[in-house]
Amino acid sequence: MTRNFMLTLCYDGSRYRGWQRQGNTDNTIQAKTEALLSRLLGQEIEIAASGRTDAGVHARRQVCSFKADTDADVSFMLTELRKHLPEDIGALALAEAAPRFHARLNCREKTYVYRVWNSGEPNVFERRYLYVFPAPLDLDAMRKAADTLPGEHDFSAFCSNRHMKKSAVRTLQSVEIERRGGEVRFRFTGNGFLYNMVRILTGTLLEVGSGQRSVESVREALESLDREQAGFTAPAQGLILWDVRY
Repeated sequence: MTRNFMLTLCYDGSRYRGWQRQGNTDNTIQAKTEALLSRLLGQEIEIAASGRTDAGVHARRQVCSFKADTDADVSFMLTELRKHLPEDIGALALAEAAPRFHARLNCREKTYVYRVWNSGEPNVFERRYLYVFPAPLDLDAMRKAADTLPGEHDFSAFCSNRHMKKSAVRTLQSVEIERRGGEVRFRFTGNGFLYNMVRILTGTLLEVGSGQRSVESVREALESLDREQAGFTAPAQGLILWDVRY
């Protein structure tokens, strides 16, 4: 009997080449998870995720789906996943899903968090999950710039894929910026994100906060549809896929 499953993962992406399976390496989150499920269930398993995270990017909550011809108990499968997945990939939950459920196609909204260490003091224990940017930041200016971004727009200026053939139109629900001691945290919520979009948005807003560009230039970059008009791409280690909603 073929059954459909919903698997929720978390992972530290530091040592992986991203989510997506690749032909020249098995060092991806998808490849590691599929290999274990295939061994566990005695058949080739292909999993689909809510979205692909890039090399070095982390996930607090990544939702996946897969089909399998099995009568195995869900709790047994979850226990085995937790036992045998690498220590930096965690199985949070596993449940049988509706037959037509698909982790990517049914996803309504995602939230990404980008963490910036904005202090001259070292943060040794979280260094793999933060981008160190010690220059003084004007959060009010960054928030004003961020206020121009929500809504349905063509975000071509904030995408690294210059040859993308599909539409670059996405709806960004909100951009929130807060300070937590030495950390400045960006939270982006939308219905979907382009390749490197969150990292470029973050880099652009950091340029505003550090006085390298004006508040108005963010709207101008958005309207230009030109990647050259936006800011730098912030490093992968500060980015976390925070939540996924259906």
